[in-house]
Amino acid sequence: MRFQTPLVPAVLIRRYKRFLADARLEDGREITAHCANPGSMMGLATPGSRIWLEPNDDPKKKLKYGWRLVEHADGHYTGVDTSVPNRALKSALRAHAIPELADYPLVRPEVKYGEKSRIDFLLSGDGKPDLYVEVKSVTLSRRPGLAEFPDSVTARGAKHLSELQAMIAEGHRAMMLYLVQRTDATSVTLAADIDPAYAAAFDAARAAGVEVLAYGCRISPQEIEIGAPLAFHR
Repeated sequence: MRFQTPLVPAVLIRRYKRFLADARLEDGREITAHCANPGSMMGLATPGSRIWLEPNDDPKKKLKYGWRLVEHADGHYTGVDTSVPNRALKSALRAHAIPELADYPLVRPEVKYGEKSRIDFLLSGDGKPDLYVEVKSVTLSRRPGLAEFPDSVTARGAKHLSELQAMIAEGHRAMMLYLVQRTDATSVTLAADIDPAYAAAFDAARAAGVEVLAYGCRISPQEIEIGAPLAFHR
């Protein structure tokens, strides 16, 4: 998934009110950017960090920049826009580029199910049980090489796990797909100390038959693409 507009580098001044970030562009101008991430962004919102912004000239948008990437001192990147995984995966699924899911010819995003919820992707195929796929963007890393989810308490995430479990009870397949938006991660786990309730809901869902899949991303200021599968530890 290529960015629609070439990204521009900036220095983070502060992130606040969850969805706002002040930054300084290379020409010295200070601007406010939209931050499409409701999580804590632990370890990613340090003032002075080098970040990458996507400009826009959309008259309907109040803010003319969107925060897309954090560039780390070691040259790695983290994608902070939580809408990216679904957009990148949509293209990958329809191109049958995810081997574990390639035998499902029909891919439908945002299908209503559960209790006033929408599944990220519903995969269907002749003679196969429907596969409900919930996607989570993973950006937290507190140990080198290890990505963790979630980075804050997520009652909504626990609800999604319960709804996936209900799909198993109805005879369907269900899967949690963790997409790690970090180029420095080699494996994934749960941050059970941050949200014990989510970890408990995960264990119950997995015991009921909910499948787990994790993938990394290839990230640059030009694009974000689905990368290689990652090991999931629990």
